[in-house]
Amino acid sequence: MLTTRTHLLVSTSCLAAVLSTSCAEPVSVEDPVPSASVLSTSRTAAASSTTSNSSTHSSAPTPTCAALAASLTMPQRVGQLLMVGVSSGGLTTRDRGVLAKSQAGSVIFLGNSRAGATQIRRLTRSARAATATPRKIRTLLAVDQEGGKVQRLRGRGFSTMPSALQQAKMSNTKLAQNARVWGRQLKAVGIDADLAPVADVVPRHLVSVNQPIGVLKRGYGPDPSVVARKAGAFVRGMDRAGVATSAKHYPGLGRVRGNTDFSSKVVDSTTTRADASLRGFSGAISARVDMVMASSAYYAKIDRNRRAVFSPIVLQQMLRGDQRFKGVIISDDLSARAVLDLAPGERAVRFLRAGGDLIIVGDPRSVSAMTSAIVTRAKLSRQFAAGVTARATRVLALKARRGLAHCR
Repeated sequence: MLTTRTHLLVSTSCLAAVLSTSCAEPVSVEDPVPSASVLSTSRTAAASSTTSNSSTHSSAPTPTCAALAASLTMPQRVGQLLMVGVSSGGLTTRDRGVLAKSQAGSVIFLGNSRAGATQIRRLTRSARAATATPRKIRTLLAVDQEGGKVQRLRGRGFSTMPSALQQAKMSNTKLAQNARVWGRQLKAVGIDADLAPVADVVPRHLVSVNQPIGVLKRGYGPDPSVVARKAGAFVRGMDRAGVATSAKHYPGLGRVRGNTDFSSKVVDSTTTRADASLRGFSGAISARVDMVMASSAYYAKIDRNRRAVFSPIVLQQMLRGDQRFKGVIISDDLSARAVLDLAPGERAVRFLRAGGDLIIVGDPRSVSAMTSAIVTRAKLSRQFAAGVTARATRVLALKARRGLAHCR
């Protein structure tokens, strides 16, 4: 993990150029640094009216966040790209060691807890104390709090959240109001981000066989327009509570049968780049969602040979280009069954090469290998190192928006 800072440090002026014009080498599939069209705040034409939106994103990188990123050592920047999973039941000695050694900038609490707000507040304080974050930066703490069968935190202090299918029956105003209440409950215990809403559209005829979304009632229904409105309402409500959100699982898990958490190869043979089902994500992006989570499935009509989470076509051309998303691209769990055919370090590097920003690592045992692989690659490629810095800048911009980083 150790490296010389002089070799890896990207100057503030150069990084500011990456964020507006370009100072890096041309983008390549091997080591893509986000291009001007991806990172600038100017708007680009959308490839199709079904996936476009006209909003700008306040988490877009700024020169001051670029300066903060450039002031970090490379291992510290890499740490900002990691969201490490720990149990919502409490931190183990191993967890504390992993968080400290990796300098992880984000933590996600996994598993279900009925302990209530008082115990979770102790847990979030413990997690923050365990991380070795640089000065001016705080740890981002996240949870999956969707509602229904996927509500990780329950007990005194947490309302029982209805499933997304039930939430869809609410008016947009009522859903936003409820999401604000749910968000305030998370904020009160120290949670900064809710990895929701689910923006996947499940066709009516697939509900009973769609394992990741339909069977669990995690979606807002079969109508893309309805999903867009409900996802947007959820995002706005959480935002008003001061909680970041993540729309998932781009470009959609509504048409698959297998679950990427448990299946080695899940394939969507239907969705296209200009698919109407993408409107669910457009709705969340228009509402200024902080993050969009990339799916680990294959999409035969988009990029047959690469999972979405490793596909520059999906992450750069579609999400950054077609949908004009300027926030943080977060992976689905890179410890899940769908990606275990690759070594941990290869998974992390491939995601960053494809254009991703923040890596979820559900298995803390994979963190060391991922960190080492990213730092090693940065030593070998100045372009890749510049990309790491640009991605850390984007994560810091999200944190600054949520009061977790001081970029001034």
